[in-house]
This record gives sequence, C-alpha cells and structure tokens, in this order.
Amino acid sequence: MEKMQSNARPRAGTWRHELSVHKWLYIMIVPGVIYMLVFRYLPMGGLIMAFEDFSPYNGDSMIGAFIQSPFVGLDIFKKFFTGPDFLRVLKNTLSISFASLIFYFPAPIILALFLNEIKNVAFKRITQTMVYIPHFISMVIVAALTAQLFSTTDGLVYHVLVQMFGRANAPDIMSNPGLFVHMIVGQSMWKETGYGTIIFLAALSGVDVQLYEAAEVDGANRWQKMWHITLPAIRSTIVIMLILKIGTILNTSYEQIFLMQNSMNRSVSDVFDTYIYTKGVVNGNYSMATAAGMFKSIVSMIMVLGANKLAKAFGESGFY
Repeated sequence: MEKMQSNARPRAGTWRHELSVHKWLYIMIVPGVIYMLVFRYLPMGGLIMAFEDFSPYNGDSMIGAFIQSPFVGLDIFKKFFTGPDFLRVLKNTLSISFASLIFYFPAPIILALFLNEIKNVAFKRITQTMVYIPHFISMVIVAALTAQLFSTTDGLVYHVLVQMFGRANAPDIMSNPGLFVHMIVGQSMWKETGYGTIIFLAALSGVDVQLYEAAEVDGANRWQKMWHITLPAIRSTIVIMLILKIGTILNTSYEQIFLMQNSMNRSVSDVFDTYIYTKGVVNGNYSMATAAGMFKSIVSMIMVLGANKLAKAFGESGFY
C-alpha cells in the first residue's frame, strides 16, 4: 500500500509536482489566460480578411464568409499603400507620436524627480494625490472641459487669449489645424503625467541613501545629486519605458482623437485608429481596415525589437 501511494505522488521537480504544490496560484491566472485567448489571440484569425475581398454576406455564417470570400493575396495592401490616404494618415500619426515622445514622455520623469526632492512627507502625499486625480477623469469629460475652456463664444481661456493678443490674433484652439497636435499632447500631459510618475517613484525608492550622504559630504548640491545619482539609478527603468513607448509609435489614443476631431481639423487629425474605424465600421470595408491594423501591428513589433536591440548595444539590459 505504501509503495502504491509513493508511486501515485508526483516526484519533486516535475511539472505535476509543481502544479500540485502551487495549484491555487495557477488557478488565479486562469481568468487572465482566458481573457488573453478570447480577446487577444482568437481575434487574430480575422487577419485573413486582409488577404480576401471579404464580405459578411458571402456565406450563411461568419465562418462561411471567411471561407467563401475570394482570396486576393496582397492586393488589399497594394491599394492601402498606394491609396490617397496612406501618406496623410501616416504623417498625422507620426506627428502626434513624435510630439508625444518629445514632450510627454519626459514629463513623468521630471515630475517624479521633483516629487522625490520634497522632504515634507505630508505635503508630498497631498501633491502626489493632486497630480494623480486627472488620470481617473474620463476622456469624455476632458474633451468637454477642453471644448468649454477654448470655446470662441464663452470659453474662459479663449477670452483670456483675446485680452492678451486681441480678437484678430487670438488662436482658435478647437478649429485651427496647426494647433491640433499641441492640444492633443497638452491633454495627454495634463491627464497622465501625474499617474505616470508611479513607476519612476517606485524605482527611486530603491536608490541607496548612502550615495546621497556620500555626495553631500563631498559638497554636491541637490542638482548634482539628481544628475549623478538619481538619474543613473533609474536609467534602466527609463529605457524600458522608452522601448514600450517606441513600440506604440503608430498607436494614438483613438477615443481622444475621435472626441477632439471636427470638420475643421480633420486634415491633421485623421490617424490610423480613426482611419480603421472609418473604413471598417462606417464604410464596411473590413479588408482595408484589417490591412491597416495589421500594418500597425507589424511596425510596432519591429520598433520594439529594434529599440530593445539598440538599448542592449548601449549596455542596457533592455526589455527582454
């Protein structure tokens, strides 16, 4: 009997033993795995629409539509790349992404450095709470606030600009195409900068205090300690976040762009996300929308791999 029980018990080091020991931990990840399979991997089967002249009416069911839609190879991609919208959409997307990379990405780092220098604990906590709050405000509310503040009829900020520059020279933020990118980046900075400091503040908490004490003995001031101790200590975190940011260079906030888009700024506000929505949902051109989304995904993957390799070439650990 003892021999049978010993044979039934999984040997240490095997996957059955690990599963039996940590079964509750594996059970906890089941919802996440199911979510990834259903909402991330299963929809990838729809990428076949990029290679078909797809129509949902070609079959009796959705699977039948995939099977009976004629295969056209790379024709959809050729139409997408040679069409009149590709270069315009690419330019608009890159304009917003690069402006966000230049102005928005460093903002949480700078704010985290300043928050780290606050010595009064109570004031520091109050300040952190205040800068976190905008993150939890819906983008719909942010868009409504922006429209209200910069309205040319009763907008408070617009009337302040009128007093400063005169009515003829006061910028119309909501309808001026040249100011659309500035408005989008400004909204993102106001809404997400405070919340983005969490990761960098967590990294700053691991900096050895003795380094600051030694630097202070050597006569270093606050700026010198920040430049020579604090920034090098969180450099790996900055690199990882930069790799992730570069990987989403073709991704713009669809909800934000869609809410702030109007007939006056459409020439500069039509990005890949809104283009995919217009082609796929509004016009029913599912093949073209899928091809555009697939192009975005491939470029994002290449950017992540390239940025990670470049980071390793400069001596950083990289993302993986």
